[in-house]
Amino acid sequence: MKAIIGIINVSDRASQGIYEDIPGKAVVATLKEYLISDWEYQYAVIPDEQKKIEEQLIQMADEQKCCLIITTGGTGPAIRDVTPEATEAVCQKMMPGFGELMRMESLKFVPTAILSRQTAGIRNETLIINLPGKPKAIRECLDAVFPAVPYCIDLIKGPFLETNENVIKAFRPKNK
Repeated sequence: MKAIIGIINVSDRASQGIYEDIPGKAVVATLKEYLISDWEYQYAVIPDEQKKIEEQLIQMADEQKCCLIITTGGTGPAIRDVTPEATEAVCQKMMPGFGELMRMESLKFVPTAILSRQTAGIRNETLIINLPGKPKAIRECLDAVFPAVPYCIDLIKGPFLETNENVIKAFRPKNK
């Protein structure tokens, strides 16, 4: 089964064409390095509006059957930063360990990481992960959490994701 991965850049300015969509492209490039499984992606650039974020998450999870959705942007304390709220609104289960680990990793580089509100959750058979909007931080956060992603997708009945172990090694517990 081919994996379908959703990538959403949440940015008012990128959605209006004022800024180039660099964060979303950074996620695609990173996943191309990580994954050796057969996969394709669905892509969107949308404004920082909770209703639009929720609609896009639901469409990718329920209609496009993405096993994983990665968002970039909208995770800070600014008034228009509402990606975590949208994620929480559409998920049945929240996965706080993802955000905790991403903040710990980011704190190694910047003290403002404590302002980040990245989170993750599960909607039906889709894992949704919120990342920051800066490409350097995107890679640092994905490097930290991605070893757990394939096993999480296994547990929610998604496709088997195989990683390039020379780049990143997925962790799956051994059966006894």
